[in-house]
Amino acid sequence: MAQHNETGKQGEEEAVRYLQQKGYTILERNYRHQHAEIDLIALKGKLVIFVEVKTRTSTRFGNPEEFVNSAKARLVMKAAEHYIFAKDWQHDVRFDIIAVTVTPEEVNVKHLEDAFY
Repeated sequence: MAQHNETGKQGEEEAVRYLQQKGYTILERNYRHQHAEIDLIALKGKLVIFVEVKTRTSTRFGNPEEFVNSAKARLVMKAAEHYIFAKDWQHDVRFDIIAVTVTPEEVNVKHLEDAFY
C-alpha cells in the first residue's frame, strides 16, 4: 500500500479512537454512495455526525483541515443525504472535520464541529 494510504488509514484510526474517547459511537467507516465517500459516521445521543478525516505528516503546506475544499464538502453532503434517507433518520445531523497531523514525535488530533458551515 502506498505511504499516503497508510498515513490516511492511521489518521482514521486516530480519529476513531478520539471520537470513542469522547463518547461517540462509530456507525460506519468509509461509507460510499456513487463517487462520494464519508470517512466516518458517528452517533452521539440523537445526533448523527458525518466526519471527514484529513491526515498530514507535516503542516508545512497548511493544516490538514484546509485541504477539505467545497467540492469535497458537496460530495460528503451528497453521500450523507443518501445515508439519511436509507436509514430514515429523523433527527439532527452535523458535518465535522477531524484533522490529524502525524509526525515521528507526536500525533495531533483537532476536531472541528459544524465544519461545513
